[in-house]
Amino acid sequence: MGIGKSKTDPCPLSLSWGKSHSVDTSQRHHKSDSKKSEEMSLSDTAAHSNTAEMPTGEQEGARGVEEMPEEEAEEEVFLKFVILHAEEDTDEALRVQNLLENDFGIKPGIIFAEMPCGRQHLQNLDDAVNGSAWTILLLTKNFLRDTWCKFQFYTSLMNSVNRQHKYNSVIPMRPLNNPLPRERTPFALRTINALEEESRGFPTQVERIFQDSVYRIQQAIWKETRNTVQRQFIA
Repeated sequence: MGIGKSKTDPCPLSLSWGKSHSVDTSQRHHKSDSKKSEEMSLSDTAAHSNTAEMPTGEQEGARGVEEMPEEEAEEEVFLKFVILHAEEDTDEALRVQNLLENDFGIKPGIIFAEMPCGRQHLQNLDDAVNGSAWTILLLTKNFLRDTWCKFQFYTSLMNSVNRQHKYNSVIPMRPLNNPLPRERTPFALRTINALEEESRGFPTQVERIFQDSVYRIQQAIWKETRNTVQRQFIA
């Protein structure tokens, strides 16, 4: 959103001084000054015209660039949870997200399908897992059919093991629709108590797992890590 610039050359055309001896020197100076004044006036008029022809919004934006100091980038938010899911389960993942946010007040959250487009999947996965307090694995029958989903849950588990503050942050969940049978659940996930949406104890499980104290601890570590990386980058 640059500011429009006049293409008019602000400098007057060069004159051939001393070639005509029949013209009085003071007259030549007078003509030169007159031409300079004229062309500078034309340049100012063209620049003003370009600004006047800009839409009102662009004029305000252009003035904002000159007059307003650069605003700080919007601070990123540390999420409560991210839901990793199969591509076919996007709608189910959205339903679970709305359930946790609206019925239990656990927000903000995100599903993996809503991560920024145009970036590598690995970068999105790293941002999703490390930019949230809990990683929910949506265990449906589609989950194990997708090689990428298998990679997601193995990576998430390794991350929770290697980072102390991420311990117990991976939450397998069997939703109401098309849940993955327990006998087909990978052994690595059987060792973790899964959220069972159809269970009567589901609300109690949710309250016990998603505690604000745990969230605040992870949020503080996340902020400190980001600040350290930024300081190293500036240095």
